[in-house]
Amino acid sequence: MVENSFEEQINALKEGTISELIVDPQDFPAFREAWKNLPDRMSIVGEAGLNGRIIYHYMKEEN
Repeated sequence: MVENSFEEQINALKEGTISELIVDPQDFPAFREAWKNLPDRMSIVGEAGLNGRIIYHYMKEEN
C-alpha cells in the first residue's frame, strides 16, 4: 500500500512546520483521501486560489 504524501504534509501543517498547504486541482482527490479520515479535519480550512488551487491553513480550535 502506498502512503498518501498528503498525510505527511497535513501533519506538518498541524505541527506548524509549514504554514500553508497548496493543493492543485489534479491533486485534490489524493488530498481528500488523507483529509477525510482526520478527527480534526474541520480545523483545516481552505481558501480558493488562482487556477483552481486551494490554499489550506490549520486553525487550531480554542476550548
